[in-house]
Parts: sequence; C-alpha cells; structure tokens
Amino acid sequence: MSGLDIPEAIAAEAVGQWDRSCDVAVIGQGVAGCCAALEAHRAGAEVLIIERASGGGGASAVSSGIYYLGGGTAVQQALGHEDNPDEMAAYMMTSCDPLDPLAVRKFCDDSASHFAWLEEQGLPFERTQHLEKAVFLDTTECLMYTGNEKLWPYREVAKAAPRGHKVAGTGENAGSVGMAPLLARCEEEEVPAIYDSAVTNLVRNADGRVVGVRVKQAGETIHVEARRGVIIAAGSFNMNSEMIAKNIPLLGETSEPLGIPSNDGAGVRLGLSVGTATSAMDGVIPTASIYPPAQLIKGIIVNKRGERFVAEDSYHGRTGNFIMEQPDQKAWLIVDQEIFAYPEIPTAHHSFVDGWESIEEMEGGLDLPAGSLVRTMAEYNRNAAEGRDPVLFKSSEWLKPLDQGPYAAFDISFDRSTYLYITLGGLKTGANGECLDPRSEPIPGLYAAGASAAHIPRSGKSYASGMSLGPGSYFGRRAGRHAAGANWAG
Repeated sequence: MSGLDIPEAIAAEAVGQWDRSCDVAVIGQGVAGCCAALEAHRAGAEVLIIERASGGGGASAVSSGIYYLGGGTAVQQALGHEDNPDEMAAYMMTSCDPLDPLAVRKFCDDSASHFAWLEEQGLPFERTQHLEKAVFLDTTECLMYTGNEKLWPYREVAKAAPRGHKVAGTGENAGSVGMAPLLARCEEEEVPAIYDSAVTNLVRNADGRVVGVRVKQAGETIHVEARRGVIIAAGSFNMNSEMIAKNIPLLGETSEPLGIPSNDGAGVRLGLSVGTATSAMDGVIPTASIYPPAQLIKGIIVNKRGERFVAEDSYHGRTGNFIMEQPDQKAWLIVDQEIFAYPEIPTAHHSFVDGWESIEEMEGGLDLPAGSLVRTMAEYNRNAAEGRDPVLFKSSEWLKPLDQGPYAAFDISFDRSTYLYITLGGLKTGANGECLDPRSEPIPGLYAAGASAAHIPRSGKSYASGMSLGPGSYFGRRAGRHAAGANWAG
C-alpha cells in the first residue's frame, strides 16, 4: 500500500455487528488524545482510546516538553513578566497568519486557564526561567523565549513576553515528564484504552455521519461504534516519505524527520477519506540552529550570492526555512575572531570551512561572486557601528561590526548540514476540533486535534517551540468536550 493511498470509508450497513461500542472514540494517546479523552470522559461520555503503539505517549513523550502558553500564566506572573491575551493574540495573529483567527483568539483568551488545568493534571512546571537563546535545556528551568517575539516586525506589533513553558524535565526528550501525569490520569479515571490497535478505516452512515472505525489488531479486525464522535489524534506525517516528497519537495537527503514510526500520516488520510480538507501541507520546521553559543548570532548569514537574507536573531526554525529556500540551498555563517566559536548543537553537523585574514580572501575561498561579500559586510559593518540594521532589522543587542580579523565561515547549507524537521500541515479544523470540508462545513461526527490537524502557524517561519503541545493539548480538550455534547467550560 502506498503512503499516499486514502483508505475507503466503510458504510455502516456493511459492518453488521459492532464488536465494541462507545460514545467517543479517540485515535491516538499523545498529548492531544489524552486531553480529548479526559475531557470527554469528564463530560459524561463513554470513551475508548485506540492506540497503535503498545502504550501511550506518542511523539509528545519524545518532544522537548515545551508548551506555548501566555496571557498571564501563573509562571509569567510569578517571574514578573507582564502579558495578557491581547498582546499574545496580536503577536500570534501577525506572525502566524492563522487559517482561523477566531480559534487563535480563543486559544489566547483561555491560555492562562489552560495552563492552570495542565498543572491540575499534575504536569510539573517550575517558577524558574531561562531567558538566554536556547533550543533545548539540560536543566529543569521553565519559562523561555521560544519564538520570534523579539524579532522585527513582531516586536513593533506586540510587547514581547516569554511564553514557552517547559515541563520540569531535561534534554531533548523532556516531554515524557509532561505525558506521564496525563497517562496516569487516564488510568486513574479508568478511561478504557486498547493498544497495538491501528484504525484503518472510518465508518459512516447513510447521512454521511462518521459513526465508528475499523481497527486492525493482531490476528483480527474489529469494528468500534462511536455514537457521538471520532477524534483523530494520530500525529503528523513526518515519517511518510511519499507524503513528504509530494508536499515538501525542498526537504533533501540530509534532512531527518523528528517523530515516531506511527507518524506516517494515517490520521490525515483517514480524514481525507470522508472529505475533510487539509491546510499547510507544505509547512515545515527545519532546524539546525547556529546557537548556542549565543555570540554566533552576532555573525551574519549569507547565501551563494554573498547576500544576507534572514535576521540572524530569528528563531532557529525560521532561519532554517529561509535557508531551505535559498539558491542551491547554500548558506554560510560568517564571524570574526571576536565572536568566533563552534556551533554547539551536535546533531546539526555544521562544518568549519576555513579562516582568512581578509574579507576579500574569504569571498574567494567561499567562491562567492566578486565583490559581493565585500559589499555586504561593508554595509553591515557601517550600520552596525551605528547600532542599526536597516536591511533586516536585527535587534541591536546582537549587532556589532565584524571588523576584527581574521575571519571564519561555517557551512550551514541545507544540503550539507543535518536539518531535523517536523511537519505543520494536516486536517482543517474549527475551534472545537471539528473536521471541516473545503467550504468549512463540518464533517458530522469527526474531529481532529494535535499534529493530525493543521497547526496554527502554517510555516516554520512563524513557528515557536511549544506551538505543537500548547495548542494540541488545548484543542484536544475542546474536541473532547464538543464530541461528548458538552459546552466548553474554559
């Protein structure tokens, strides 16, 4: 079976006898699935979680554990950071260009209360912060700037505030510390779950309503009735090479997906089988950060034309997206001896090219067009000496003339370094997670949340770390309550 094949939707009359019945079937037990299941269960619905793996957690458990939340969370207040829903919404509306602005507004309005709900479930968040540039932390510190809040033009639109809330775990897989309490709550509240169970088809009745699913288990196939709704929370399509090649052809051989084996787009294809529209299928966050150390942000990044093309203080996913789109995907980080250091993210594999006594020699050593790098650096140095960057508006805290030779370059080209990526595209949904057709009409009985649904940011240029777990958990909750027939309680 091809990774692009869309499964057939099964007619309810062809099922005959249901093997199991519930009110709400939740496909997947990552952060969105857990939150959906808990809310549906607490609203009085009979819930069944259907998980392909042998246990819950999903890709959320192997993430860095950052939840993008704001508007005045308890952590922000404890650490003296002023934020409110208006400032958060202004930033997200401007930077993300969301498909559904009203849904984003609801997310911002409810963000602080959603954070409180997560803490009530047992997710551990310290009242600590790390305000330096970082990709992930080897400490348990919580509050971080994880996006482009300080970047022009967004800093002109909304007051910058740190909104990345990291659970009290360490390293690149801190997410497991946040998932453990959610999984424990599902067990404590006796929310039924079946594992090693793959949903292969949706079942719908003569009116077009999704009323159940077909599930493949070891040695048998069963049919599960879902009287009120089915929620798809089955993850992204990161691991589906055919979907990647079709939708994001600029990802090359040196790019590597972040995720787990079941992130193969099965949830997206299930939604397509009953007419759900998709959005942002070309959206991707490729990351091979030049920082830490932060001093490298004071360098400049140029393409094969010797031109700058992105503000170097951008979020690393934004920088990676711009590099992916450059001519021949080539890019170099240029530094002088005053800020020289090696990039410290080991997975990026950025390579040191060479050192040169003059800019002219560096230009020749990198085989850039004659005079191009000399012009670029002369203009940059002249403006940096005045504390400004009228070309790309890099923040003044990262500006310094690059005039302390010798000089060095690191090759950070997209086809040379290793860019790790996650996809942003998925099923089109409304504020309550309801799946929508191309005209934004709901698909009766079907919902999606988490990475099976299209993210709020449709491009890695506007993403911030935590914009998967934060909105995924929030809209998972909304989908659970709506599928159960309950109003949103906030």
